[in-house]
Amino acid sequence: MKIAVLLFLLVTGFISAGPAVTHIDWKKLSDVRFTKKLNKEVSMYFLYPTFGQTVMNLQNKEVQIKGYMIPVDETENIYVLSSQPMASCFFCGGAGPESIIELQFKNRRRKFKTDEVKNVRGMLQLNNNDIEHLNYILKNAEVVE
Repeated sequence: MKIAVLLFLLVTGFISAGPAVTHIDWKKLSDVRFTKKLNKEVSMYFLYPTFGQTVMNLQNKEVQIKGYMIPVDETENIYVLSSQPMASCFFCGGAGPESIIELQFKNRRRKFKTDEVKNVRGMLQLNNNDIEHLNYILKNAEVVE
């Protein structure tokens, strides 16, 4: 009897099975404009984002996206997910800063190969001013097999 009641509450939405994951694509993340501004701390110009409403609605939401893994520093487990393979990504040409996401993994023991295609899930954070991080950050990221 208890199981039937719990199933009813879950199906009707009175209780939740956990936070909903929003599946996104790279086109959704393109709702952003960039302005070149001088960063006085380092005396260099950077592209600073102004996020559109589509992207703002994703702030602090658990999202899932598919892309190409790019190892930045494998010993420190620093990876970027890109909409394009390495040869075409933002770092090597062809794409803009909106086409990459910094991955901050929940589990830091795994290694990935360059251009390995993966679905990744995590909490999306928008970064519009910290030059030490990318504009898009997936916190507590994990690969979804």
